[in-house]
Amino acid sequence: MSQNFIYLCYDILQYLVNGLAQGSIYALVALGYTMVYGIIKLINFAHGEFYMIGAFIGLYLVSLKLPLYLVFPLAMISSGLIAVIVERLVYKPIRYAGKIPALITALGASLFFQFGGQLVIGADSKSFELPYQDKTYILGEVSVTSTQLIIMGVTFFLMLFLWWLVKHTKIGKAMRATSFNRDAAELMGINTDMIISFTFFLGASLAGAAGVLVGMYTNTVNPLMGMIPGLKAFIAAVLGGIGIIPGAVLGGLVLGVAENLVVGLWVSTYRDAVAFAILILILLFKPSGLLGRPTGEKV
Repeated sequence: MSQNFIYLCYDILQYLVNGLAQGSIYALVALGYTMVYGIIKLINFAHGEFYMIGAFIGLYLVSLKLPLYLVFPLAMISSGLIAVIVERLVYKPIRYAGKIPALITALGASLFFQFGGQLVIGADSKSFELPYQDKTYILGEVSVTSTQLIIMGVTFFLMLFLWWLVKHTKIGKAMRATSFNRDAAELMGINTDMIISFTFFLGASLAGAAGVLVGMYTNTVNPLMGMIPGLKAFIAAVLGGIGIIPGAVLGGLVLGVAENLVVGLWVSTYRDAVAFAILILILLFKPSGLLGRPTGEKV
């Protein structure tokens, strides 16, 4: 093998590591999209703003010199509680009004948080100082940082917790029942309003954790930071199969790796374009997503 080919392999491995770190963040946000859609068939386009809220709460907590093992749960709980308030005040009154009013309401809520954040916090970016020394580990010609390891570790732990919650707890069973048939779940005594609120809380909590992680990764946060990543997380959810939890994880990782390969091997300015190209292709050739199955719908 030539030396150039060996270096190319090392470069690809480096892009894969970077892509897995980036894709882990997409996956956490995409899980919120897919869970809410699975329960009430709503595309919550304000979901990216809970990611932004989590990042700013994390920034504030880090500035207080709190350790990361407190920063993450506090940021997650705060983001989740705000999501529950939004669900009760904004989404619940129009739950049965149809898909178009719900979509417009979600877009309005997203704009409210974006520009409300600029009004309260300011439009300029804020520096996110790491509460630890970011070290770089070299394996051959491939480097991985402490922050990347934390991102992948936290993501793996949260996904494992979510799997346990959904598959092995009473509330997870109620979530699956509500997703399958909400009317039947209510007849069986399940409080579906509580399950819907809990789903919003859980999804926003994961997005809040992703916001803290991306603040650590990029060292900067701003009130509009949730717009593009929120759209990409939606693309990841569609790519894996909207409404399917493992699909959201797979879609996020695939999208993160694809973006970094494009940046490293092609043109860096096409990073965002490749995400939307993937969305168009998946809608054309497999609208149900990588793990989804085509389903009929009565009209």
